[in-house]
Amino acid sequence: MMNQTRRTFLQATMVASTVAVAAGAGLLTPRSVLAAWPKNAFSADSVADAIKALAGDSSAVESKEIVVEAPDIAENGAVVSVTVKSKAANTEQISVLVPENTNPLCASYITTDAIDGFVTGRIKMRKTSDVVALVKANGKYLTAKKPVKVTLGGCGG
Repeated sequence: MMNQTRRTFLQATMVASTVAVAAGAGLLTPRSVLAAWPKNAFSADSVADAIKALAGDSSAVESKEIVVEAPDIAENGAVVSVTVKSKAANTEQISVLVPENTNPLCASYITTDAIDGFVTGRIKMRKTSDVVALVKANGKYLTAKKPVKVTLGGCGG
């Protein structure tokens, strides 16, 4: 039993030191991910401004190929589960916006061919609003929305 404990300790130590060396060498930093950070879109004050910062203009076509799944009533606006599914071919980007939030853009994902056009997560909602999905597919921007009633909390208190 003692050898097994020693072996486990030594393996954990080797893994931890390897991770530390990689982090120290800059191999584990998220520089490439943060390089494409759409700062203007996340700091926009309106949905139109956020879409313009993401797409170059604020034109997006409503589409039945985009499905937004969210609860009809969110009992706590601080944690609202949202799923966006895109049936559009060549989905390149999926963004989630809430018009009534101070900064409407909640999340933005750049996708690859390795995944289906599907994202899920939790967002904050200040008050009752639509949840808007903006999807870039084949170079075009598509949108869909789902109304969500917030009954408590939210990012505004």
